[in-house]
Amino acid sequence: MKLALLGTGMIVSEVLPVLRDMNGIELVAILSTPRSIEKAKSLAAEYGLPQATSHYEDILANPQVDTVYVGTPNHTHYDYAKQALLAGKHVICEKPFTLLAEELEDLVRIAEEKKLFLLEAITNQYLGNFRFIKENLDKLGDIKIVSCNYSQYSSRYDAFKRGEIAPAFNPEMGGGALRDLNIYNIHLVVGLFGQPQSVQYLANMERGIDTSGMLVMDYGAFKCVCIGAKDCAAEIKSTIQGDKGSMSVFGSTGAMPAINLQLNGQEGQDLDLNGPHHRMYDEFVAFEQMISGQDYARAQAALDHSRAVMQVLDQAVKSM
Repeated sequence: MKLALLGTGMIVSEVLPVLRDMNGIELVAILSTPRSIEKAKSLAAEYGLPQATSHYEDILANPQVDTVYVGTPNHTHYDYAKQALLAGKHVICEKPFTLLAEELEDLVRIAEEKKLFLLEAITNQYLGNFRFIKENLDKLGDIKIVSCNYSQYSSRYDAFKRGEIAPAFNPEMGGGALRDLNIYNIHLVVGLFGQPQSVQYLANMERGIDTSGMLVMDYGAFKCVCIGAKDCAAEIKSTIQGDKGSMSVFGSTGAMPAINLQLNGQEGQDLDLNGPHHRMYDEFVAFEQMISGQDYARAQAALDHSRAVMQVLDQAVKSM
């Protein structure tokens, strides 16, 4: 995989040291806005990327680039991904894939026509702790209740209350608690149980943006509540409850750093099967294997999951 990274924000700065030493991945280029070009040049020098530019067309025309990683603000994902696909590049896009399900479907159509890989960078689907939960759900018996709480007081919330609107709180840029934090909860739940029968999002709205909210998903036989908050904080924890026991995730549903299995009448087991690597390591190992190995079946399964999540997001936004 010969990779170009779009953006110089926190997520790109975090993933660069992960990617630098990965087998099968060659870092080729980085894109920034014109005002951030010096940061792009600094990152390129530090991590050995031959190209740093603020002109996207330079990356799209670079024959050394075969894959583009979109790590830019949410509202830019669709346009950047579409241009990359039309230029014949595979795309790995940060969550949320797009702002609207119809935008994702347009990207899927182009990727299928051009036989390109289109993948969402969502960490929890590739972690060892996620696999353990999925493989051991039957031990819990009939699922009754699922609850996820990812509440984290934003460092930008005080400024937001003063009227200083950062992208994370800008509705036109795809900000808000649903797409920023609750999206990890949705990916976890949909990854385990599939698409729900119905969705309702009960949001706390300020200045036209959901600063926090409760997403209710009805699976018929059981109910799920996913809480995401940027305006208040609480213990970050998720629990799956069945009539024979429960499993809990301690910490964010993005990193899933620790889990616990508690069967009725037995002592609980604390577990961590994520391994020693950074939380973004496993997903990029999987992406490299899919692309280099032309594993369209595995990529299609990942894409089907992302499309189901986008349907939930669409329904949630419409219910606000």
